[in-house]
Amino acid sequence: MFEGFSQAKIDVSGATINLVRGGEGPPLLLLHGYPQSHVIWHKIAPRLAEDFTVIATDLRGYGDSSKPEGGSDHETYSKRAMAQDQIEVMETLGFSRFFVAGHDRGGRVTHRMALDHPERVLRWAVLDIVPTHKIFSTTNQDVATGYYHWFFLIQPSPLPEKLIGADPEFYLRAKLTAWGAAADAFTPEAMAEYLRCFSDPKTVHGSCEDYRAAASIDLRHDEADLSTKVAAPLLVLWGLRGLMEKYYDVLETWRERAAIVTGKALDCGHFLPEEQPDETFAELRRFFKEGVA
Repeated sequence: MFEGFSQAKIDVSGATINLVRGGEGPPLLLLHGYPQSHVIWHKIAPRLAEDFTVIATDLRGYGDSSKPEGGSDHETYSKRAMAQDQIEVMETLGFSRFFVAGHDRGGRVTHRMALDHPERVLRWAVLDIVPTHKIFSTTNQDVATGYYHWFFLIQPSPLPEKLIGADPEFYLRAKLTAWGAAADAFTPEAMAEYLRCFSDPKTVHGSCEDYRAAASIDLRHDEADLSTKVAAPLLVLWGLRGLMEKYYDVLETWRERAAIVTGKALDCGHFLPEEQPDETFAELRRFFKEGVA
């Protein structure tokens, strides 16, 4: 799925991060979301590699990256810790400054990275999310129904782990088809990889810890930074048929958190890189090419 890319694992301070790398040019880091892995980028990463050095990683807790215990305060899976992983990966690869795009959970890691490491992030893009703090502070019955997993996954271990673990394939397929506007967007090869990784109980636990952190330590970090606007230009893309489009003014939520914000909705559901790969590729390429001196 990533023809011409090399695969590697890099040890960072708190984890081992799996990645694929391809292409030449300015560095572009791609971060995936729940319940997937770096494979979500397989339709567009090779095309982006014609203009950029593309690094697509598995977040800690996902894919083939390590899955440490969360700890009593879930700090191990804070977006601050997960962003630090990616900073160290890029530093190890020789990139002190770079572009970054994140889908779903990867977008939340990207936001924290832009806050904590503004000197590193040249331009950033987030796909189909509004800020974490905004979700928790404005949730109503409709949002809670659509995002029920936010409140299910944060329940104390091992409740969600046991329930998901009873039939991880059923749960994974249910999540992917519920959020996506096109069931055929997921290739058999990609789905096989998602199933392989999500069938590991450690992945289920790690992903629950990701959400537990979002509802606890991440909120404290976010509240400390509510008045901070990221200076680096931000591109926001989201699905026209998704929950964020239905209940939020997506661009306005990000204009509260960043100084320079552009973006648009694409005609798809949640999984932009797989449902609308051509347009997602075109928007990301244009935006990041604008940042090349």
